[in-house]
Amino acid sequence: MIAAEFLRNLIKALPYKIHKVLTDNGIQCTNHDHHKNAFTHIVERVCNEHQIEHRKTKIKHPWTNGQVERMNRTLKEATVNNFHYASHDELKQHLHAYLMAYTFAKRLKAIKGKTPWQFILNQWIIHPEYFTINPNHFLAGLNT
Repeated sequence: MIAAEFLRNLIKALPYKIHKVLTDNGIQCTNHDHHKNAFTHIVERVCNEHQIEHRKTKIKHPWTNGQVERMNRTLKEATVNNFHYASHDELKQHLHAYLMAYTFAKRLKAIKGKTPWQFILNQWIIHPEYFTINPNHFLAGLNT
């Protein structure tokens, strides 16, 4: 239920359409073999409702999740591995600041030296049909 709710919230929050979702084979995202024909998993139903292809990683192939694992490592190195937080709110504030810097300032080789935000805006110009809303609407204005 939590994974499905996360996916629903993500669909609402993103300015572009999700075409594919890659998950592991945990019970949060897929049925066990003996339930395969009993009912459609709620994550699968959310994907079907929004015409999203639900792909699953191969069992016993953890490297399929390599990009996710690498990003998790990056986030841990930037936060909990190097800093002590007096409260959960402190961690949330630091994580938010890090993600803002990553999104708007970190240039990534994988997207030809652009920041993730520059890449999204460039895609908006080239392929506006991929988007459900103008991504510029997500930028904080002068009075926010």
